Amino acid sequence: MVNRKVLDPTSSPWAPFGVQLRRSREALGLTQAQLAKQLGYDHTSVCYIELAKRAPTAKFARLADEALQTGGTLVLMWWQHKHTALIEGFPEFAEHEARATEIRLFEIGLVPGLLQTPAYAAADLAGPVSRGEITAEQAEERLNFRLARQQILQRPQAPQMYVALDESVIRWQLGGPGILSNQLRHLEELAELPNVIIQVVPFTMGALRSLPSAVTLLTLPDQSRLAYTETLHRGFLERDRETVAKWGRRYDRLQVDAPTQAASVDMIRAARRDLAT
Repeated sequence: MVNRKVLDPTSSPWAPFGVQLRRSREALGLTQAQLAKQLGYDHTSVCYIELAKRAPTAKFARLADEALQTGGTLVLMWWQHKHTALIEGFPEFAEHEARATEIRLFEIGLVPGLLQTPAYAAADLAGPVSRGEITAEQAEERLNFRLARQQILQRPQAPQMYVALDESVIRWQLGGPGILSNQLRHLEELAELPNVIIQVVPFTMGALRSLPSAVTLLTLPDQSRLAYTETLHRGFLERDRETVAKWGRRYDRLQVDAPTQAASVDMIRAARRDLAT
């Protein structure tokens, strides 16, 4: 421990990856040599990656996530660094999202990325490609990143998720009736998970809908809280405690006023039946 080098996450582009790798390794009580053996790499490779002297590969990030049980965090960080197809502000948010112990989100018009089926996500990304806003290659990068984020739902200690969906989410036929029907069925299945609560905010709530736009609230392992929202072209990570608390109170009110999960699942099921008629 005498020669243990202090890592500065701001020292280089790959330094945050190295810091997270070390933290996760030490949390399991593994030495660099022990981790290297599990991954099938030499000790020097792990050491250099932790010190940000060598860039990790996608394979290394995936194997390290599996060995360290980090729920895809390292893969997400790799994607964040290697790919630039994501809107400004979102990669930083995704890094915090991967560590969150609680996620509360409200969405309008679109099923949240964490809950999307691959077909629904692909249909969503086909729009900006057809309009010439992004390339097909960028759409593929965004799709892979979106699906990689969903790994947090499969990690051993998955975050508690509270999902409020404006009724427009379950009515907008993105990709057509077939794709939406399968997506709605997926939401019904997710609502059966012990850590996922889904509520639909119906049009009839009117002015009782306390949030005017989509927002995500994160609780991190140290109990600090962050909030995130987007415009058309960039994302904004809100750290101001008073502002985050204010948004949290609005979300609390939304949860109280919205129908229960049981009633909401009935609404989702009814919307799916409507697609078949």
